[in-house]
Amino acid sequence: MFVKTVKMGTVVRTLGIILIVMIIILGAVYLFNRSTGGGALLDSEESRAEFLESLGWRISPEPLDVRQVVIPSDWNEVYEEYNRLQLQQGLDLDGYRGKGAEIYTYEIYNYQDGRQNVVANLVICEGRLIAGDVCCTELGGFMHGLLPPKEGELTFEDEAG
Repeated sequence: MFVKTVKMGTVVRTLGIILIVMIIILGAVYLFNRSTGGGALLDSEESRAEFLESLGWRISPEPLDVRQVVIPSDWNEVYEEYNRLQLQQGLDLDGYRGKGAEIYTYEIYNYQDGRQNVVANLVICEGRLIAGDVCCTELGGFMHGLLPPKEGELTFEDEAG
């Protein structure tokens, strides 16, 4: 039996270590981005307005309201249902439990059935969109994701009734 031993040179060993470190760093960045969400960067008034307009909404030039909130660590059924809505539109509040955020509320002027008192809410954490909805603030109103509903699509009001 013939056995040959090969010694790794210092250069090869160094390159191997660098490669392993790079893989670890890339993995950590990937996991961090997954846990903190990859929502749109909406860190200015202009970027938030452009985002809503890109979805087809005509909105108030300034937010009607800006509120500081803390996403609860423990959720009740309302938060569970709201997060299900967020998951449907590619967002997830789960990684933000216990964190502070701002809610920007804009009036929508062009809701499809001409309904009044319709607003868009953008929930922003560290400049990134983490949740959002469109809702009617009237008694018996509705709520759905940020995109305009397709004809015949159910909203929360329709599902409850």
